[in-house]
Amino acid sequence: MSAPYDPVPEAFRVPFTWLDGACVPSEQALVPVMAMTLHYGLGVFEGIRAYDGAAGPAVFRLREHLDRLFRSAAMLRVAIPFHREALERACTEVLAANGLRAGYLRPLVFVDDGKRGIGALHNRVRVAIATWPWGRYLGDEGVQRGIRAQVSATVRMSARSFLPKGKISGQYVNSVLAKRAALAAGYDEAILLDEDGNVAEATGENLFLVQGGALVTPPLSQPILEGITRDSVIALARDLGLTVHERSFARDTLLVADEVFLCGTAAEITPVREIDGMAIGSGGRGPVTARIQATFEHAVHGRLEGRKAWLHPYTL
Repeated sequence: MSAPYDPVPEAFRVPFTWLDGACVPSEQALVPVMAMTLHYGLGVFEGIRAYDGAAGPAVFRLREHLDRLFRSAAMLRVAIPFHREALERACTEVLAANGLRAGYLRPLVFVDDGKRGIGALHNRVRVAIATWPWGRYLGDEGVQRGIRAQVSATVRMSARSFLPKGKISGQYVNSVLAKRAALAAGYDEAILLDEDGNVAEATGENLFLVQGGALVTPPLSQPILEGITRDSVIALARDLGLTVHERSFARDTLLVADEVFLCGTAAEITPVREIDGMAIGSGGRGPVTARIQATFEHAVHGRLEGRKAWLHPYTL
């Protein structure tokens, strides 16, 4: 007997979704079953957070996220039928329409029905922006104590065949396979290696380790997403006087690190306390990770004077 379906959590249900230029009732924001993106994964998306901060609600690094959305679409030769400024307004409009002072945004660019088959070039391109309240992606306990991760047998996609710098819908099957295997094995998250055996990233997060007080993270020359939160961590760490190295390292370096943490829009800053059953460092959240977490929280809530330009305010 198959397992019962997971219903949509009540907290995720919001009245309005932005679709093709306007907020519409969410139950009317529908995708045709023959939409090209549904069949072939030819679409791009973003994950963006808004926070209720010291000066009111604001979206964190909205412009950078939308810039990446347009870069991802360009990689696929998909022309987004809206200007960046229109999508900026749309993101804040849908948050306000749903009365959200904090929440998660999911812009999605998808290719509609029209000509059938993988060679369709001129089908209509559509844009949806969904939003919902979302707490800690990897759990409150994970943020405090750290999560348990598994080095995955699934290899991070190669740039020779895919476009790892793009946040492309179909490519995330790579992450889904790794995540499902990790969850089935009793872990919280999976860490993927690249084809050379170097640590790449987790299923939806970039990765940092701490060695001797310095941060180390895989370089952008590896097949990793150019994470907005990754960039924020590097900037904030340097603001704190910490050294940051962008260099390749293998699984064994990961296992003997003083600290390991993941970062991403959904996961924010989440420590890793155990990998493949081995405790990392003290087996909990380390002091450098805690410091980065606290500084990041100040930044996203508008309490960090030098980083207020990262915030895009809006009103309800």
